[in-house]
Amino acid sequence: MNSVEAAPEIFDRTLLARRRARAAPRVHEVAPILDAAAEILLDRLDDTTRRFTRALDLGGRGAVAPLLAARGIPFVVSMDLAAPMAARAGGMPIAADEEWLPFAPHSFDLIVASLSLHMVNDLPGALVQLRQALAPDGLFLASLPGLGTLQPLREALAAAESETRGGISPRVSPFPELRDLASLLQRAGFALPVADQDRLSLEWRHPMALVADLRAAGETNAIRARDPRTPPRALFPQAFATLPLRHDAPILVMTGWAPHESQQKPARPGSATTRLADALGTTEHKAGDRAG
Repeated sequence: MNSVEAAPEIFDRTLLARRRARAAPRVHEVAPILDAAAEILLDRLDDTTRRFTRALDLGGRGAVAPLLAARGIPFVVSMDLAAPMAARAGGMPIAADEEWLPFAPHSFDLIVASLSLHMVNDLPGALVQLRQALAPDGLFLASLPGLGTLQPLREALAAAESETRGGISPRVSPFPELRDLASLLQRAGFALPVADQDRLSLEWRHPMALVADLRAAGETNAIRARDPRTPPRALFPQAFATLPLRHDAPILVMTGWAPHESQQKPARPGSATTRLADALGTTEHKAGDRAG
């Protein structure tokens, strides 16, 4: 019997849910950042004439559901890992785990996940479930912080911890690379998969404002391999002394459609009606021919 290899447990999802619940009363403090990210993602809706009526806002934290309603979508469900965060999101609230979606197949014709899938342990499995929750010809839009996000913070903490403790521990989440996302969409069964990149310019008054924003968004360290010990007293002051306060964060955007017979299909091999040589205005040579 073939066994399915379990996804590595990189993130402590129970801890993440607690931190999201604790952050809910303060999430309005990071509304400008969440709103800017949501606008970047939902701009993709301007590229389609498809009209949507049943949308899932996945982890939007109050930034996505109001924009969907403003676009005339009559039914929006807002799901979050933490019930208090879902209650503030703006749609019909549901608390559930992205790794175990509670929805029947074909429940939505639009799913939007704005900065909410980067701490999922089994992203390929979650994408399969999201595709199944879409009706045929339904649209999936997602954004994730990309590789390089919070890199100055990662480097400053690593350098300070190496000096104060003689080693380093993971204090900033790992983030995906753009080149991986389109293939993940394709493997999950999405049609017409596209992955592209945008940037979000961020600036803080002082380093503790960055820490406050991470806490208000529920984005503090939830890596299972984190060091549970109290950090040295000098760690954060030393790291923050060299931390730049401006950062262009890469935002990776995934777009995919639930398959439908009306969608454009790739041409079958050998079905071309025009020779490449004719199109390029060159002479065609058979394999083995050599120029004299």
